[in-house]
Amino acid sequence: MQNPKYIFVTGGVTSSLGKGIISASLAKLLQARGYSVTIQKFDPYINVDPGTLNPYEHGECFVTDDGAETDLDLGHYERFLNTPTSQANNVTTGRIYQYVIEKEREGAFLGKTVQVIPHITDEIKRRMKLIGETGKYEIIITELGGTVGDIESLPYIEAVRQLRWELKQEDCIVVHLTLLPYLATSHELKTKPTQHSVKLLLESGIQPDILVCRSEHPISKEIKKKIALFCNVTPNAVIEALDMPTIYDVPIAMQKEKLDKTVLGKLKLSSKNEPDMDSWLNFLTKHKNPKHEVKVGLIGKYVELPDAYKSIIEAFVHAGASNECKVKLEYIHSELITDENANQKLGHLDGILVAPGFGGRGIDGKIIAVKYARENKIPFFGICLGMQISVIEFARNVLGYKDAHSTEMNAKTKFPVIDLMPDQKKITSKGGTMRLGAYTCELSKDSKAYKAYDKTKITERHRHRYEFNSKFAKDFEKSGMHITGINPDTKLAEIVEVKDHPFFVGVQFHPEYKSTVLTPHPLFVKFIKAAVEYSNS
Repeated sequence: MQNPKYIFVTGGVTSSLGKGIISASLAKLLQARGYSVTIQKFDPYINVDPGTLNPYEHGECFVTDDGAETDLDLGHYERFLNTPTSQANNVTTGRIYQYVIEKEREGAFLGKTVQVIPHITDEIKRRMKLIGETGKYEIIITELGGTVGDIESLPYIEAVRQLRWELKQEDCIVVHLTLLPYLATSHELKTKPTQHSVKLLLESGIQPDILVCRSEHPISKEIKKKIALFCNVTPNAVIEALDMPTIYDVPIAMQKEKLDKTVLGKLKLSSKNEPDMDSWLNFLTKHKNPKHEVKVGLIGKYVELPDAYKSIIEAFVHAGASNECKVKLEYIHSELITDENANQKLGHLDGILVAPGFGGRGIDGKIIAVKYARENKIPFFGICLGMQISVIEFARNVLGYKDAHSTEMNAKTKFPVIDLMPDQKKITSKGGTMRLGAYTCELSKDSKAYKAYDKTKITERHRHRYEFNSKFAKDFEKSGMHITGINPDTKLAEIVEVKDHPFFVGVQFHPEYKSTVLTPHPLFVKFIKAAVEYSNS
């Protein structure tokens, strides 16, 4: 394979414009034309990875097969491209500096003064090209976090400038995402913020090749021509990016704007065939024309920021389309659920999902929610901590172990039905030390999980320190909660189910990480199917 082509996606004017979605949409269109594409994200914060960040601060931490704790944008990349990402797809400033400092301590720089230029920028460039050196991809899209002009982003912008100088002109392009604000008083779109943003890039030595302009209103030919003239780009390189009903409409909108064709022209690549988006359009049709509707309660403690549960939310979109069903999610704060108001909060729901999380806050409300779902035969799905809560609830209310708990919340409980994993007991460092990444699980053939997956051996991604305490396994089995999924190597309980229930499944892993547009996760699909049946009954 020839050397890969590089596309860098930068952002200006304001943050949260949607660089991740634009990157994923462009990648989807290029993939649909027959190119092998991957996307990587470079984040300017100094944390080594997002694993220790508060969900309120940064949203969900996404986990890859190889155990990397990464930015939530990698979830978008996987959901759009239907291909897994890895450790190499997400790099932070913290990781760059950590690596360079470790090399300096080893004496690798032979006593030279270590500086941002060339040492930090050289390491950024090395990381930018790392995936390309595998030979697997023809096009590599790199999203640069933050906004042009941020102090934190300067080394990345400089690294891109150097790479453009080192590579052939047609091997490396920059797509710059900006905002065209609309002034209601004068009824016009303003181009000046975009001009200033491009000027900032030019001051750093980078001329963008394509401008993607976010706007609430259509951009006229005259405005496109004006932007092209004052930002030194060709008129066809000014792309309109209107607000869309869903993120899954964006690839179709970008196709209409010919973003993929313009990119291929700049990279001097043939258009191959027109993008094959039939399966994507089929998904959109089902998503927008549901035959059923269900209400599902997402019980968590970070519900003020839905991005904390981004992959779960999107997994419901995929599973909903698969069932031709609109999933109306209700975010219910677990701290607000009590025995007295449980019926009011939960009684109208067709399904209850208890979400992952850490720490003791909101645990009582989650236990009440599980009890309500189990006793009222409402379809229930517990993920990671949600599975552990279902075990605690069953131990207390069915086995009669009133003190049953997880040692995470109560180290002195007489019935530690959830306990710290043995290999975690000597670990004190927090970053990247949990049980992370893909592990094998073997399923019982008489289980709901087996019916969902239709196979006995699966691999799923994990992110936890605590596990089901197998000392109590026989007690649970006797009383009706069965362990239906087990890790063959550690004998760790991965899945629990209550048999005399339409759908009561708790999983220690995170199935939401592997749900994509084209392959909705089977457990989410079956959960929504059960919710539809419950609603109809």
